[in-house]
Amino acid sequence: MTIKFSVYIATSLDGFIARPDGSLDWLPQAAPDGEDCGYQAFSDSIDTVLMGRGTYEKVLTFGDWPYKTKRTVVLSSGQATIRNDLKPLIESSSLAPCALADYLEATGSKSVYVDGGKTIQSFLHAGLISEITLTVIPVLIGAGLPLFGPLSADVHLDLASSRSFANGMVQSTYVVRR
Repeated sequence: MTIKFSVYIATSLDGFIARPDGSLDWLPQAAPDGEDCGYQAFSDSIDTVLMGRGTYEKVLTFGDWPYKTKRTVVLSSGQATIRNDLKPLIESSSLAPCALADYLEATGSKSVYVDGGKTIQSFLHAGLISEITLTVIPVLIGAGLPLFGPLSADVHLDLASSRSFANGMVQSTYVVRR
């Protein structure tokens, strides 16, 4: 398989991607000194966004759709309800990770951004994630939605890069060892 699945996400220091109700109010409103923490370079490197239904619904609350130039697939166990104005930009799928990977590759995707806790977990469990960029925000929120869940086997990672920011955020990129 030549398609690459990458994760680019932030967590609290205690490993949560959101509060129990899905709130992201603990995330900094702006990165230090206008720094985008490498997001634009990452975005430029991908051609497809794959997200779970819950993440799709959260992104809808942010205002304008941020992925207008990217193929976007919303993964849902049922049929996700795609907002009418976004139907030309977004497709929905209920395929299992390996079947969806085959479909995406067969239809031209080469570099996929995987977003959403359960979606990331399912693609990691299926052995499809190639790279994880994790930005740790220096805050403990105590409870919430975890980034990682139970795995059937250890997933070994090799550190590709790491950097810290003036506000205490630490970003590390790992390559999944095969």
